[in-house]
Amino acid sequence: MSVSTGQWPSELRLKDSGRLLHVNFESGSAFDLTAEYLRVMSPSAEVQGHSEVERVTVGGKENITVIGVEPVGTYAVRLTFDDLHSTGIFTWDYLYELGTQHDQKWAFYLDELAAKGLSRDKPGQR
Repeated sequence: MSVSTGQWPSELRLKDSGRLLHVNFESGSAFDLTAEYLRVMSPSAEVQGHSEVERVTVGGKENITVIGVEPVGTYAVRLTFDDLHSTGIFTWDYLYELGTQHDQKWAFYLDELAAKGLSRDKPGQR
């Protein structure tokens, strides 16, 4: 994750039956982040590990949904997914980073899947 940019959300809304999280920021930026993208980029230690080499690539999340959004203080939300993953704390800055760097992060994830023989529609991780 990056250094704090001081981003502050003005709205978070689940759309499309939990398949999208719409985030508006006070700066005027707005993003529709898919549940799949949020799940595979979860900031949890379970996904990110404690260093870059420990990062786990998670496949099979193409049809996942967000089933819960819980505030964590005034700085973040905890998302619960329908696979019951709920250990990632998504700070406002991290949500902003996921929005602004979506194309690069998504391409990196797709490359990781291919390199590890995983797919978006079949469960697996490495």
